[in-house]
Formats: sequence, C-alpha cells, structure tokens
Amino acid sequence: MITSGDGHMQVAGPMVMATATEVKADGEAALAAGAHTVDLSAVTDVDSSAVAVLLAWTRLARQRGQDFTITQVPAAIHSLAVLYGVAEMLPLA
Repeated sequence: MITSGDGHMQVAGPMVMATATEVKADGEAALAAGAHTVDLSAVTDVDSSAVAVLLAWTRLARQRGQDFTITQVPAAIHSLAVLYGVAEMLPLA
C-alpha cells in the first residue's frame, strides 16, 4: 500500500478503518527511513481513519523534527479534515 524512496512515500489503495493500522505502520516506517513527503494521488477510498493516520504521521514527523508535507490530497480527505476542524493542523500542499 505504501511505496517509498528518495524522501517520498506514496499511498495506493484505500485509507479506511480496515487498512488504517497497516497504512499507519507502513507510513511510520517510511518516515523513519527519511520520507518527508507523502503523495495521496493513488488513494482510492477514504473514511475518517485517513485523517487520523495523517495526523499521527504529522505528529511523529514533528516529534522527530522532520519536515513533512502531504500532497495530492483527495477532496474527500480535505473535506473530512475541514469538517473535524483539523485541516490547519495538517501540512497539506
């Protein structure tokens, strides 16, 4: 679900409750390996857990002092982040 290299990671497939634990762990591993940009252009389906995963990655990157940017954000994720009042907490590009 996540491929990474050269400071980037890309999420492909669903970011939903059923995949959240795996996606979160894979993203944390990519961050530990030096990823600083996540591309969400290949995400196929989302629910509120996608926002939770992005918040967790953002918090982890900040704790480590890493730059972190989220790109190609699907409209559904952006809408959920706005709905929950956390859009300004996410480094959305």
